[in-house]
Amino acid sequence: MSSVGLEPKTSPSETRVFKGFAFGGGGIWGYLSDTKLGRKGSLTIVCIMNITLGLLTSISPNYWIYVILRLLTGFSTGGIGVCAFVLAIEPIGPTKRGFAGMSTFYFFSSGIALLSGIAYTFQSWRFLYIASSIPSVIFLCLMLPFISESPRWYLIRGKTDEAMKIMRNIAKSNGKHLPENVYIVLDRAANSCDHNCIEIGKNEIVTMSVIDVIKSPSTRKHLLLLMGINFTSATVYYGLNLNATNLNTNIYLSVLLNAVAEMPAYLLTAILIDRFGRKSLGVGTQWFSGIFCLIGGLVGSHGSWMVVRTMCGVLGIFGMAGTYNLLYVYAMELFPTVVRSAAIGSARQVGQIGAILVPFVVVMDASLSLMVFGACGIVGGILMFSLPETLNRPLYDTMNGMEDETNKSSMLA
Repeated sequence: MSSVGLEPKTSPSETRVFKGFAFGGGGIWGYLSDTKLGRKGSLTIVCIMNITLGLLTSISPNYWIYVILRLLTGFSTGGIGVCAFVLAIEPIGPTKRGFAGMSTFYFFSSGIALLSGIAYTFQSWRFLYIASSIPSVIFLCLMLPFISESPRWYLIRGKTDEAMKIMRNIAKSNGKHLPENVYIVLDRAANSCDHNCIEIGKNEIVTMSVIDVIKSPSTRKHLLLLMGINFTSATVYYGLNLNATNLNTNIYLSVLLNAVAEMPAYLLTAILIDRFGRKSLGVGTQWFSGIFCLIGGLVGSHGSWMVVRTMCGVLGIFGMAGTYNLLYVYAMELFPTVVRSAAIGSARQVGQIGAILVPFVVVMDASLSLMVFGACGIVGGILMFSLPETLNRPLYDTMNGMEDETNKSSMLA
């Protein structure tokens, strides 16, 4: 193992992390988040695992222990993004959900930018694993204890009193007040229960899995399409970052520029997502990225053309960063609460298979690599045409509630 700070970023060891993510992490933690552990419980466990495994990796005595720890780290990391995002965004209404969802990703790109500086200052892979564990320690100790569980998760678990308590606290923090005679119920119960039934609450526990998503024709189509789009977008997103080694530039500077290029992409996407919708914006950002990757693959690699190619790579990152994280918001609205985390986790797992294959693309000629990434961006945009628009639509809690609304929309159309 090299002593260079960013060595894990571009080595086969990082691919093993993606393998751990792809073959278990996202889907399993998503299922546990939907069922027994809840969003907050799952997030707590994966943070503890991330801290422990990161610190153990920093003192790995040999290569094979290092490999095992990186695989386990990939498994735990697979749940962090899904659990944290769903927990943060589920209580937010449809008019603010898009902007709020995209705003969360500033911290992701800021972390990458900070990491490049740490790696440049302390060029030791052991120190990097210690440093990368510190944010999880801060979050686990200083932030997570003050975060409430998702009221929607309490609702599908039959804990209506806990759900209402959180909703009242949210209203109070916003300077509002919920009347005592206001209750929340599952969307399917709201259509079938009378007032007395709603008032006493229904302590029905609803548990489903990805199998139920696959059984339903509409959600099966959504899941398969999202898997394909996640695959192509992850290939481009991680590929352009790893492709920095092919551009013959300073790797620390390249990683920093890629991270900085993502930030305005998040801002622009956050502004436009509630104006143009998830579908149109997703198609546009993928094609934007794909076109610039194709241009970068076609231009030369000598003299001033290298500058053009580098800029095309940065613009490709700009477009795909918006898409890659927009998919979180889109996927949340395409699946009901009872299977939301599991479905998102499964789609992201397939995306990480694309990340696993990226090193094999990056080792090719730089021009050919960019052409592959460009093709992936174009194909991903085409796939998104088959998904429905979810702008200003409510989040559904059950499969039945979502299917009933889908049937109504089909009849009206």
